[in-house]
Amino acid sequence: MSEMSAAGNSPEVLFWVGCAGSFDQRAQKITKAFVTILDKVKISYAILGKEEMCTGDPARRAGNEFMFQMMAYQNIQILNGYGIKKIVTACPHCFNTLKNEYPELGGTYEVIHHTTFLQQLIDEGRIIMKEGGDFKGKKITYHDSCYLGRSNNIYEAPRKVLEAMDVELVEMKRCKSNGLCCGAGGAQMFKEEEKGDIRINQERTKDALETGATIIASACPFCNTMMTDGVKNSNKEDDIKVLDIAELIAASI
Repeated sequence: MSEMSAAGNSPEVLFWVGCAGSFDQRAQKITKAFVTILDKVKISYAILGKEEMCTGDPARRAGNEFMFQMMAYQNIQILNGYGIKKIVTACPHCFNTLKNEYPELGGTYEVIHHTTFLQQLIDEGRIIMKEGGDFKGKKITYHDSCYLGRSNNIYEAPRKVLEAMDVELVEMKRCKSNGLCCGAGGAQMFKEEEKGDIRINQERTKDALETGATIIASACPFCNTMMTDGVKNSNKEDDIKVLDIAELIAASI
């Protein structure tokens, strides 16, 4: 963004990469897949690079409001300094914080989750699927991220993107507003669970396995990690893949 700004240009969208998308090896693949799509459809985009800090979501969820506000104010200062209007992100946690929590601190932007953005590009005819793509006819189940679904009521966009790939979409018994958390939300990603009978990600993976799907589609790097661990725990990693919707689309265009 700094280079683009110095050249007097402004992007169509700012891609907010997020901590997982930047530093987690698995989530980096999601970042690359999404950027591959942006490049292919010739979207003008920029990233903040080293100027991007964590949105502060885990700090706020864990109860450290002071740290959240410090991070948020720093990000808002940079975003406003560049005159950013439109942000797209592949992380529902970043999406929820930027969209719903930054405005009260002076950061008001049009924030779009990558599944909604991909659906818009498909509807506009900018993304065209390959005939008989890699996933045509495959049985896929979609796991609703809490921060996308229940927090922001985004249920249809990811499903419409999957349907555009001509796959067989099978729903888990607990889905949409009745979906079950993967176990990573509310800063739980960074701590061990309290004692119980079964880990939440294993319980949720069981829901997915019951559908008979060979691919679990996710739209959140945290969900992706938790569901992948659940599949490994079930000794099914040779039979079932956990893929982000961006990865599925990048392989289908």
